[in-house]
Amino acid sequence: MRLIYASKISSGFGPEDIENILQSARTYNVKTNVTGMLCFSNEYFLQCLEGSRTAVNNTYQQILNDKRHHNVIMLNYIQIPEREFETWSMGYVPQSQLTELLNLKYSGNIDFNPFKMSGESAHLLMLALKTSITGAIS
Repeated sequence: MRLIYASKISSGFGPEDIENILQSARTYNVKTNVTGMLCFSNEYFLQCLEGSRTAVNNTYQQILNDKRHHNVIMLNYIQIPEREFETWSMGYVPQSQLTELLNLKYSGNIDFNPFKMSGESAHLLMLALKTSITGAIS
């Protein structure tokens, strides 16, 4: 399954919170065979989770109860033939000039606001970010 959701960051969220989220998500996701990507700005999260139906649903239930964000909206939930983030226990992409260009392409605005994206646009944005990042590393 692939689940993509957007949420708004709660007040009081700080830089140490993103590190805590990434560390705990990576540990948990390795144990449960969940893969994916997290995009983050000063206001929003956009996350993709991939894995078995049970693992993705259990992870999403934990996310729904996390007080570090609110207004959690599921953008996409589909059965998939294969994973696209199979090597990422939780890839992380902060906002940057690269993301501004891709935001414009997939949402019509350079400002990152996943609430203004369709599920498919959010998925395509994350794939483009993955390609950009892995291309820069190779």
